[in-house]
Amino acid sequence: MTISMEILDELLTGVKRPEDLLGDSGLLKELKIRLMERMLGAELSAHLGYEEGKAAPPGQSNRRNGSTTKVLKGQDGAFPVTVPRDRDSSFEPELIKKGQTRIDGIDDRIIGLYAAGLTVRDIQTHLLDLYGLKVSPDLISRVTDAVLDEVREWQGRALDRMYPIVIFDALRVKIRDADSRTVKNKAVYVALGVTREGVREVLGLWIAENEGAKFWLSVMNELKNRGIQDILIAVVDGLKGFPEAITAAFPEAMVQTCIVHLVRHSLNFCSWKDRKAVAADLRRIYGAATADMAAAELDAFEEKWAGKYASIAPAWRRAWPEVIPFFAFDPAIRKIIYTTNTIESLNRVIRKSIKTRGSFPTDDAATKLIYLAIRSFEKDGRNVREWFAARNQFAIMFGERFAA
Repeated sequence: MTISMEILDELLTGVKRPEDLLGDSGLLKELKIRLMERMLGAELSAHLGYEEGKAAPPGQSNRRNGSTTKVLKGQDGAFPVTVPRDRDSSFEPELIKKGQTRIDGIDDRIIGLYAAGLTVRDIQTHLLDLYGLKVSPDLISRVTDAVLDEVREWQGRALDRMYPIVIFDALRVKIRDADSRTVKNKAVYVALGVTREGVREVLGLWIAENEGAKFWLSVMNELKNRGIQDILIAVVDGLKGFPEAITAAFPEAMVQTCIVHLVRHSLNFCSWKDRKAVAADLRRIYGAATADMAAAELDAFEEKWAGKYASIAPAWRRAWPEVIPFFAFDPAIRKIIYTTNTIESLNRVIRKSIKTRGSFPTDDAATKLIYLAIRSFEKDGRNVREWFAARNQFAIMFGERFAA
């Protein structure tokens, strides 16, 4: 639609200053109001079957019945709009629905601010300072609570039959307990899958009191109920009993311990002056060409450091069955398998959103914000690098399981 120059010149008559066009009483806001009222009038004419000022069709009792004024809130502030009425109250306008008080994506703006980690009070201040909108905490809560419906649908959606890789991890979030009213460090569990096409997909999130194998088993069962029949490689963070929980639900899954977590755990036993040297020697273990060579490097590490840090090598030996699976793969793609770096990047996005919060009042409040962070994470690119080479190796190593 093109507006002629003549109409523009007529509209701009009397506009001398920027505020005459953009101010609270400027042309743009007035034009917006008048156009909306014009469209509402046209909707009522279509509903009644006759134009304003004309006679109603014979036998029709419903007529125009004055108007009401409602205040709408939008990105350019609050403004009044006159809404026409009919006698029998059967008119349901599409432009501004009954009960609607917000337009111009103001709900999306509130959700966007919430996703950025702003508190309810911060959102109130932002909307007031930037748009001159006074919104109540209850309104903000109602808008963000609508996200929970989306979360429930997302959390219950059907999943693929097979995922070549699923990475499991947990992070800690402070949430106020409803019974004791004390703030507790609760675990937020996240499962990040990689599809056959090499696309990252967050399969779900769960909040519980503690990170434990028993709870992880319930997560595995939920994933099975949502359609997953097979996981080729499950990458975990070293939690005791976790491999058993995975293989109880997916008996053929190859369980791979996250090397990054294991290295971090090892360095916790070291003094600062030795950390660099210990890390370099550990790199010789997981950087070896084969599992046998890695075992030899572990023996050499133990011989060198056992006198000073006796607990490191035994920790690697206890986890050894879950350490070595990635040695069967080409070095170029091992980083996709043996580390949870992929999920660590997701955790960074989540932590960035929650870092301004001292604590959350409820589990639902934490769920809303974490889900919005996940949604943002998935928008930034979901393809795994070097997946073509990995896919070819998966097809060879796992055969029918990968093709199923």
